[in-house]
Amino acid sequence: RRFSCSSTLRPTMARAAVSTAPLSRLHSPTPSIPCHSVSSQLRIHQQRKPLTVASALPEVADLPGLSLPAAAAAAAALAAAVSLSDPERRRKAQAEAVGGGDKEAVRAYFNSTGFERWRRIYDPATDDVNRVQLDIREGHAQTVAATLAMLRDAPDVPLAGATVCDAGCGTGSLSIPLAAAGASVLASDISAAMVSEAQRQAQAALAAGTSPGFRMPRFEVRDLESLEGRYDVVVCLDVLIHYPREEAQKMIRHLASLAGKRLVISFAPKTLYFDVLKRVGELFPGPSKATRAYLHSEKDIEEALRAAGWRVNNKGFISTQFYFAKLYEAVPVAAGSS
Repeated sequence: RRFSCSSTLRPTMARAAVSTAPLSRLHSPTPSIPCHSVSSQLRIHQQRKPLTVASALPEVADLPGLSLPAAAAAAAALAAAVSLSDPERRRKAQAEAVGGGDKEAVRAYFNSTGFERWRRIYDPATDDVNRVQLDIREGHAQTVAATLAMLRDAPDVPLAGATVCDAGCGTGSLSIPLAAAGASVLASDISAAMVSEAQRQAQAALAAGTSPGFRMPRFEVRDLESLEGRYDVVVCLDVLIHYPREEAQKMIRHLASLAGKRLVISFAPKTLYFDVLKRVGELFPGPSKATRAYLHSEKDIEEALRAAGWRVNNKGFISTQFYFAKLYEAVPVAAGSS
């Protein structure tokens, strides 16, 4: 659910520019870069300011030399620090404390300290966030907007009247706008606290009366494995980061078995750059590191879709300073190759 990497660097956050026509209407205040179609892929990028940390470092010639004993002591100190902050050991202990593995740790986290942290991040009306959390909020909002654009542009799946399963609904950031568009939504999450908050926000949206076609979602506390039924559309955003490779592939096949026309998923891409960024961030323990974070290669995700009889129809990439996600819209292979 949470594609974030914390580090000691805090670059200035810049607003992302949307370079595709379907998304431009959802981000009209943001100037659009002219779109040149490339294999019908959506591309969303953060306008990054160049990091100037390196230029602030002293030249090698200016650094004092270290004696062999001093160098050995420094290396030992670094090794000790890494060992003490070892994320794998820390998370294993956390999972054991709640009596299970990844799933139990995720459920416990998002029903306790994690719930309050991510509720603030997802709520645009809340100012009680730091710059990193604000950046993550922006990235997640872009993912939701890109998902809505993909679904609204699907000619064979009009949202009004469509059945949608929002698997891992969080606080309802996608479920509520889908319901406002007239979709019949099942919103589920492993966290009872998240589901309760999503239901509260949906009731507030219904009472506001700003969307005449609003259909109150059905909310359930469920993990992905226990989801059942058939839906026109299944969406799973910012959740696969909690699943290791084999489990993620199995889960994609399960979600595909529930979908009839569209399957939309997001995942943290496994690249050398993002892998290094993630590992650096993991050296600094804190509440945001309470669960494991798994990156996935595009090849693995596409293979899982093919094994389930689906193919990628559209792609998006959302990247801010501390949030990054690949977004895939898949269709059944039988739907054609166009």
